[in-house]
Amino acid sequence: MKTFKELIDYSCFEQFDIKKLQEYLVLPIKYDGIYFKCFICEKSNLKAFNIKGLVRSEYLNKDEILFFLSDINIRIKLFELAIKAKNSENIKDTSIEDFFSLLIKKAIEMRSSDIHIESLENNMVIRFRVDGNLKLFYIFENEFLFILSSYIKMISKLDITMSRLPMDGRFSLYIKNYKYDFRVSTMPTINGESIVIRVLDNKNIKKTIEELGFSKNIFDEVENITALTQGLVLVSGPTGSGKSTTLYSILKKLNTENKKIITIEDPVEYKLEQTQQVSVDEELGLSFITILKTVLRQDPDILLIGEIRDSASLNIALQASLTGHLVLASIHANNSLETLSRLIDLKADRYLLSSALKYIISQRLVLNICQSCFQKGCVICNFTGFYNRSSIAEVLKIDESISSFIFRNVELKSIKEYLKTKGFKSMIDDGKQKVEKRITTIEEVYKVVNS
Repeated sequence: MKTFKELIDYSCFEQFDIKKLQEYLVLPIKYDGIYFKCFICEKSNLKAFNIKGLVRSEYLNKDEILFFLSDINIRIKLFELAIKAKNSENIKDTSIEDFFSLLIKKAIEMRSSDIHIESLENNMVIRFRVDGNLKLFYIFENEFLFILSSYIKMISKLDITMSRLPMDGRFSLYIKNYKYDFRVSTMPTINGESIVIRVLDNKNIKKTIEELGFSKNIFDEVENITALTQGLVLVSGPTGSGKSTTLYSILKKLNTENKKIITIEDPVEYKLEQTQQVSVDEELGLSFITILKTVLRQDPDILLIGEIRDSASLNIALQASLTGHLVLASIHANNSLETLSRLIDLKADRYLLSSALKYIISQRLVLNICQSCFQKGCVICNFTGFYNRSSIAEVLKIDESISSFIFRNVELKSIKEYLKTKGFKSMIDDGKQKVEKRITTIEEVYKVVNS
C-alpha cells in the first residue's frame, strides 16, 4: 500500500459530491482533461460512483482516504488561498495572512504540538505532530514555500531575506479569544527551508496532578512529594515523555504565598504566576552553573532545574537540597534504576546523593484508545484509533535501605532484588493496569517503554 505523497488539485472536487466520495471511498487528486487520477482502497466502489470520464486509480489505505476527505472543505479553502497568494501582485492582498490563520486554527483544533513545514524534492509538505506522532496534512507546490516562509519570518520578527542560516523567533495569536504563543525554528536543508512551529499551549502546563492520568498508587506517591520541604526529586524519561508537565503540576501544588520558587530553564517557555523564572542564555554568559550559583543567594524555598545535564549541575542541586531547599529536576534516563546509574556516572558524591535524593519518578506517555470508535478509526481521532495520551509511570521512594545501598555502592541488581520484596510496581506493571482498563493497548505500552 503506497504512502500518500501526491499533490492534490483540489479544483477537481468541484465536479463531485463530497458525500458520495466518502460513501464510495474515492479520492480524486488530479484531472488532465482526459483522465481522472484517483486513490481507492479494497472497499471502494468506483462503478457505483459513476465518474464521468476515464479513470486511473492507485491504492491507498482506507483510513487515509477517509482522513483526507474528512476536512475537505478546509483543504479546498487552503488550496484556493495558496493559489491566490502565489498569483497576487496586490500589496494589500491578505491571502497569505488568511491562509496562515486558517492553518493555525486547524492545527489548534487538531491538538497539534508542532507544525512542520518542509521542502521535499518536488513539493512542500505540512505535517502536524498530534499526540506525539507526525502526520502529513497538506501538500503544496514548492514555490509556495517562499511566500509562506516570508510571512512566518515577518510575524516572528526575523530577517525575511535570510534563508541560509538557522533562525529562532516567536509570535502570538488569539484563537477564539485565547492567546497562543508559538516558537519558530527555521533551518536550511538541501531542498530548501525546514520550518518548525512549536505550539506553546499553557493548558498542559496548567494541569493539576489530578489531571495527569496517573494510576492511584502513582498519584498517592506524587502527593507525598508535595509534602516535602527539602531534598531532591527527579523526573526521568526521554524527550517527549511528559516530564515538564509533571514537574509543573507538582510546582503548582507547592506554589503558595509563603514559598519563594525559582526556576532555571532552557529556555523559559511557559510563564508561571508568583514564580521567579530564569532563562539560560549561554551567549550572555548565563549558563546553568552561573545561574545556579547565583540563585542560592536569592533565598529560595523551592528550585526547579530544567535538566540535570552534567556533574557540576548535579552537585550544586545536591548541595542545595541538603541546605533546606526542595529541588525538582528532570533527567534523561529510561527508568528509576537507570536514573540511579546515570547519577553515579555523573560522579555524584555518594554521601550527598544518599542523603539528598528522595524520589525518582520515571514516566512515558501512551496513546489512549479512542473512546468514540475503539480503534476502528473516526473523524475525532484522525482515523488512527487513538485520541490523547496518558502517563504510565513508576515511583521509586528512596527509603533508608536504598539510601544505604547508594552510600555503600551496592550493585543495582541488589537494589532491584530488594524492590521485588517491597512490591515495587514498574512502568510495565502500570501500563498493564491501564491495558486492563482499556485505556491503551499492550503494544503501545511496550513500544513506549522500550523506546
